[in-house]
Amino acid sequence: MEPDNLLLDRYILAQTGRERPRVCFVPTASGDSEDYVSRFYESFRQHACEAIHLPLFKARFADLESFVLAQDVLYVGGGNTRNMLVLWREWGLDAILRKAWRRGVILAGVSAGAVCWFEEGLTDSFNIDAPPRPLKCLGLLSGSCCPHYDGEADRRPTYRDLVATGQMSGGLALDDGAAVHFVDDDLQAAIASRPEARVYRVQMTDGGTATETSLATTFLGRT
Repeated sequence: MEPDNLLLDRYILAQTGRERPRVCFVPTASGDSEDYVSRFYESFRQHACEAIHLPLFKARFADLESFVLAQDVLYVGGGNTRNMLVLWREWGLDAILRKAWRRGVILAGVSAGAVCWFEEGLTDSFNIDAPPRPLKCLGLLSGSCCPHYDGEADRRPTYRDLVATGQMSGGLALDDGAAVHFVDDDLQAAIASRPEARVYRVQMTDGGTATETSLATTFLGRT
């Protein structure tokens, strides 16, 4: 999302502890957009890594599980979360990703690639002209996630209302440029590539409202 800002990408690569980690871009949510794939390679050429991508619409791997488990980082792109999850289940990639997570492969992503790891995500995958709705996701991480919290006008009020009314479990809301770092299923840090970007915890109260608590978010640009 930020081709001129490499802070989050560098942070992800640093977690591998490898000099040249294998980074695999998963562009399923965009329908394996060739432009998106090209932008991934253009960006990651600036890093010390071995970049590759995983196409499902024009598959070119001999064995999907072996291919996925050979990576150090799986970086999932944005797009239609609902369609992505349907296709992953058809290929059995959802189960393979769970195995990769248990083996210590780093799972990362933006937008659809961020919410997919949680039990629920707020998405406009059902109708881009209607308010976003809850979607059941992979469930590696408990609770829900809302991306684009400050980037799309209807995200914040819709998420707060769904949590307040019990239509969606409480969870984490991410401004554009903000991210959360989990180890296993434990939240380790909230980080950001922009000074103003924040992570919030949104929970239902006994009175049927939603509380929004800003988490301490570290701007990665500070030395």
